[in-house]
Amino acid sequence: MISSRLWQVGVQTTPEGEEAAAGLLERSLGQAPSIYRREGTDDTAVSVYLTQLPAPLRAVRAALERGLEELRGSALDIGRARLVIKLLPKENWAESWKRHFRPIDIGRQLLVKPGWSRRRAKPGQRIVILDPGLSFGTGQHPTTLFCLRHLARACRPGTKQSFLDLGCGSGILAIAAAKLGYCPVVALDNDPEAVRASRANIWRNKVRVTVRRAELTRLPLAPSQRFDVVCANLTCDLLAKEAEKIRNLLKPGGTLAVAGVLRREFAELQKNLHRINLTLRASKVDKEWKSGRFALEAALPPGKWER
Repeated sequence: MISSRLWQVGVQTTPEGEEAAAGLLERSLGQAPSIYRREGTDDTAVSVYLTQLPAPLRAVRAALERGLEELRGSALDIGRARLVIKLLPKENWAESWKRHFRPIDIGRQLLVKPGWSRRRAKPGQRIVILDPGLSFGTGQHPTTLFCLRHLARACRPGTKQSFLDLGCGSGILAIAAAKLGYCPVVALDNDPEAVRASRANIWRNKVRVTVRRAELTRLPLAPSQRFDVVCANLTCDLLAKEAEKIRNLLKPGGTLAVAGVLRREFAELQKNLHRINLTLRASKVDKEWKSGRFALEAALPPGKWER
């Protein structure tokens, strides 16, 4: 029997602290959190929704409070980092998302909206329907917005372009790419819940996307398929560690959008990518986050990577 109520376990923090808070919740609760910012403020809510807690309430609260105390002692500005644990009806969860999920225009090419929205597309806009799942956001995070805008900007109507989404989450980028005409479109994630959510959203949008569960760390260094455009909305440490592997997934002249990077980490990542022939072409700062678009220059011979 499915419970009619959900546990919400969340942390109210700052944009700088959201990645660390998300990591703490995922490690403690075994589920990726959803993240949204309150419009007009710097307040960020990082929440996991569960049908049942993995341990008694007192133990969950104590473990998370210890984790937050460690974060408060770090160099990160996590603000008050208030912990919220409460039981709520599922319909309350759905209604809260309706208040926070607004349609998003991506230039003249895309409109991302929830299924309950009556908003009509402008002439020429393709519609991406995305209803939030328990663990995935809706494209409103600045790093996801950067990737969506890059996809729209890189699109060349009438030209066959392939696209790869590394860390697909809800599948929003892959769906948007397919709507824009990219083909083939491939989406990868190591989380089985992400794969399920992506497939459900892809089915709803009636687009052709190949979704696979895969660990980036286990992908071969010499891939069998390369892409014109790759989006990697991943943590900075994973981007740096797997930089050569990600670079090899690009066709010569292809572009890579990286997101999920804190502003203070970006310069070092840029140096790492430059050493393997990826040149920064554009970047955008949104509060504590910095995202970048890199181009792959003339390919280097195998084994000739700069160190």
